[in-house]
Amino acid sequence: MTSDLILRRAEERDLVAINDIYNHYIEKTSITFDLTPWDMDQRRTWFAQFSADPRHILLVAEASATVKGYAGTMEFRKKKAYQTSVETTIYVAPGAEGQGIGSRLYQELLPLAAAAGAHRALAGITLPNDNSLKMHEKFGFRLVGTFSEVGFKFDRYWDVGWYELAL
Repeated sequence: MTSDLILRRAEERDLVAINDIYNHYIEKTSITFDLTPWDMDQRRTWFAQFSADPRHILLVAEASATVKGYAGTMEFRKKKAYQTSVETTIYVAPGAEGQGIGSRLYQELLPLAAAAGAHRALAGITLPNDNSLKMHEKFGFRLVGTFSEVGFKFDRYWDVGWYELAL
């Protein structure tokens, strides 16, 4: 694990790094079903959601003044009855995988979301993705269903497992 890792709330100055990390996963993996890289206008619009509701939190993990990963809780669905349920997002910079950064981010994020009034955390995980599954299960997420072949990327269909955690 990176010894000088600092976890903090994301700021606008982090958006280029966050965008670079996410765009890597768009271009190289099936982990996200976005097909084209995001531009900075999209990223700024996305970032605005984290000031709209105290349950919506975005953290970054930083080491040596470089963002190594980020994790957040976001709106699950627009309808008001869903407001205490949050969907999680988590990405680690290429080359920083396997260092415990994702776990550190969730260790900080999930209690903050609960303290802010979130009742359930939900995670959609493209399958297969053993590393993500192990990390989510380590924090108590449990599989509640699988959507078969709901995403088409890289000339094939992908399943998504839906996991939930009572906060």
